[in-house]
Amino acid sequence: MQASTANSRHLAPAPSVRAGERPARAEKLRLALLWLTGLSSALVFIEPSPYELVSLAAMLVFALSSLALQASLLPFIVLLILINVGYTASANELLGQSSILIWLAASWYLALTSVFFAAMLTTNTQARLDTLMRGCVAAGVVAALAGTIAYFRLLPGLSEFLLYDRARGTFKDPNVFGAFLILPAMLALQMVVAGRLALAVRGIALLGLFTVGVLLSFSRAAWGLLAFSGALMLVLTFLTTRSANQRLRIVLIATAGIAAMALLLSALLSVDVVANLFKERLSLNQEYDVGQMGRFGRHTLGALLALDVPFGIGPLQFSKIFPEDPHNSYLNAFMSGGWLSGVAYPTLVLLTLTFGLRYLLVATPWQPAMIAVYCAYTGMMLESFIIDTDHWRHVFLLLGVLWGLIAATRIAVLRASPARAQRQGHSSGLARPSPAS
Repeated sequence: MQASTANSRHLAPAPSVRAGERPARAEKLRLALLWLTGLSSALVFIEPSPYELVSLAAMLVFALSSLALQASLLPFIVLLILINVGYTASANELLGQSSILIWLAASWYLALTSVFFAAMLTTNTQARLDTLMRGCVAAGVVAALAGTIAYFRLLPGLSEFLLYDRARGTFKDPNVFGAFLILPAMLALQMVVAGRLALAVRGIALLGLFTVGVLLSFSRAAWGLLAFSGALMLVLTFLTTRSANQRLRIVLIATAGIAAMALLLSALLSVDVVANLFKERLSLNQEYDVGQMGRFGRHTLGALLALDVPFGIGPLQFSKIFPEDPHNSYLNAFMSGGWLSGVAYPTLVLLTLTFGLRYLLVATPWQPAMIAVYCAYTGMMLESFIIDTDHWRHVFLLLGVLWGLIAATRIAVLRASPARAQRQGHSSGLARPSPAS
């Protein structure tokens, strides 16, 4: 899934499996498990899902053979621990409830998967990243096809892939389905930007499929997320490339993309049932959004409550006070884990976005994929203001991959300029990257 930045010299990656050498049998097994982990990330309509089983197997194999923690991952790991310690402490009096125990176990496990993704990418970065991303794209294809075929009733017996006449694909909820497709869509867009004809044609086909899936989820947040992440990715790719031809291509792609989206919408809206649901979902006056106890009213009341409960009210308790869940991950951190989780969660998000932006500006072999992951994660964190994303598996995958690429890029920077990194290492937890050359 790698699309190289044209005409730029890349910093050398960590030499785990040297270029030109066939990977060892153990590494082949690890790569196979990474691909399966990416693929299974879409199969989460049952509990426990295949994703839990495959990711657990991958973590065990890596832990027994090839896994190390870089010091630069320490802030990331500490903040994840603090968030979950807050959740656990706040749930102290609720531990007799099985639903609470399951919720806490899921929180700790998802945090562990995120640390795993970060740690494994600091070795043999390019091959492992490409393999995992290919698995995620394959997962996107499976989910999008399931949702699209079910929505248009092209095959019998697929009604379970719909919910409230909205496509949910291989997920329990259309909102999660739509959001999941953003990363595969960004990777497909990178193929189009890369410039090679065969890859661009493949990228266009995949991007069209993923876009249809997002639209048929009828998730307003996913619609906005697709537009925002795509625009941000084109801007960052435009700024980081040294190729005038690629910059022109990006401008043309943006123009053609707007036209293609208009044509796609016209085609979909020609179907009456699609047009009616689209009009209904596009309205900003949904019953569950407005009013004192609507989505945004609950945000205000919940924020006021958070000031009075430093230890929180515990996981899954918000809906026992208000009509529904918080639908705001930042507020939910305060409610479920008190001030400890409430402060640690946005701190983790801000550090991730800050260091991610800093290091994606460095020209590395994985820079294009890092831009795609960064844009998808940024969009998810904006969406987190209006929906609960704190147990979405693909959010933890994005988070871990981004920190893994931050650490891998830092290693490349240290190798390229050890003296400069040593001087700056005393004044910063993470060395400042050298300018892309």
